[in-house]
Amino acid sequence: MRVRHPTSFAHRAGRAAGRAWRVCARMEARVVRGLMARGVPAALAKALPWAVKLLLLAVLAYAALWLAVLLVLGVVVVVVVSHGTQAEDDPDAAEWREGHSGFGLYDKNEWRRDMGDPDN
Repeated sequence: MRVRHPTSFAHRAGRAAGRAWRVCARMEARVVRGLMARGVPAALAKALPWAVKLLLLAVLAYAALWLAVLLVLGVVVVVVVSHGTQAEDDPDAAEWREGHSGFGLYDKNEWRRDMGDPDN
């Protein structure tokens, strides 16, 4: 007796892809037969579907290239804008550095802003 296991999504997806592939192959063979019935030489009729496939591949590659370029430009714009706005938010922003009262948080006028001990 054969035990039936439940089919997984991957199994069903693979079967569906195989059926779609067979449908496309049958349609391609039907087109080739139709072209040969209309007097197109067999070599040209068999090469035409490959030319169409290569053309579609080139169009998809071209579209993917431009999508990648737009994505990279978008990331560059976001990075530039985020860095540009951080520097312009507060021109008098304090920064951590070594100053006349030791290491601490100093503003642009050399005033220490943190409550550290100046003798440290």
